Amino acid sequence: MAKTTEIRGTGKQRIIGSVAGWGLRLVGSTLRIKVTDNSGLSGDYAKPVLWAFWHNTVFVMPYVRLKFFRHRKVVVLTSASKDGAVLESAVKVCDIGAVRGSSSRRAVAALIALRKAIKEGLDVCITPDGPRGPKYRLQAGIIKMAEATGAPLVPIRVNYSSCWRLKTWDSFRIPKPFSQVEVILEKPMEIEQGLSVELFEEKRLAVERCMQQGLDDVPYEKGQVE
Repeated sequence: MAKTTEIRGTGKQRIIGSVAGWGLRLVGSTLRIKVTDNSGLSGDYAKPVLWAFWHNTVFVMPYVRLKFFRHRKVVVLTSASKDGAVLESAVKVCDIGAVRGSSSRRAVAALIALRKAIKEGLDVCITPDGPRGPKYRLQAGIIKMAEATGAPLVPIRVNYSSCWRLKTWDSFRIPKPFSQVEVILEKPMEIEQGLSVELFEEKRLAVERCMQQGLDDVPYEKGQVE
């Protein structure tokens, strides 16, 4: 399993996370998952990459990685909060490591740990609209990470035939057992170093629009897909 940066959660948080992880695996085993891999990650693509998927699809992605991409070593960026401790234990059940930190807490330490993970050949999963949104708005951090590390960015879209939508900022989605799930991995996108402000924003918008394709609940903002 990929290494995890050391921020110990409480025993209660670890237990809740482990139970959630096994529940995730149980539900995942009932799903009819179709993966369209335009990235090459299911094959022999060797370079470490950044997996980019929206925060409200987090539930299904650990199981997708476990079933279809087990050969790739992966860590996930989680927040330094209590929720992050629970998520860390949950993804561990699916053989995924965790780097604790966010844009507001332990940001520098998390960045160093993520860069180290990529240097060691590990993939990194990031939800670019997390941890608190706005929903489907791609934050600049993942573009900066790709630019700084040279790791290609793989936009990922997830569609459920049937799911529960929670009343959270991201309308978090939990697929119903035995439902269909479509997972689309797009081609890896390289982010050149030293981009101008204008070109950097073009890249950010290109990734955002790619990830917004097919969504029926994208809030309209200037620069986003209508």
